[in-house]
Amino acid sequence: MNLKQQLTEAMKTAMKAKDSLRLSAVRMILAAVKNREIEQRQELDDEAVLGVLTTLAKQRREAAQAYRDGGREDLAAKEEAELAMLQDFLPAPLTREELVALIERAVVETGAASMKDMGKVMKIVSAETLGRADGKTVSDLVKARLSAT
Repeated sequence: MNLKQQLTEAMKTAMKAKDSLRLSAVRMILAAVKNREIEQRQELDDEAVLGVLTTLAKQRREAAQAYRDGGREDLAAKEEAELAMLQDFLPAPLTREELVALIERAVVETGAASMKDMGKVMKIVSAETLGRADGKTVSDLVKARLSAT
């Protein structure tokens, strides 16, 4: 069963269970996927759907932080609840140690020796961490690794 089918099944389950919060979150995800399909004029595969989920998760994290900074705990809690539902469909996140090992492997594979080679390393690492690690965290770790050489 592909990711879109899982989302559709989750929507049906939420409807039957009368779980309005989960139903709302899944509908939001499906709408974002449909919008991306319309933009690209083709049906999305699992990797592209994962990209949409990653983007939505990042938006929820940033919105929750912004609400919290603005003193709106109620809205921050709603964003975090949606984020938790999004994470049900994302693969398990990588640990810091796994990220460091992945970056090290990419550095060796590309022969990266300085910050000039960051793009080569990021291309490999980003493809392997899609949906499993925050891009900024990955970027910061790659910068730290390449500036140490």
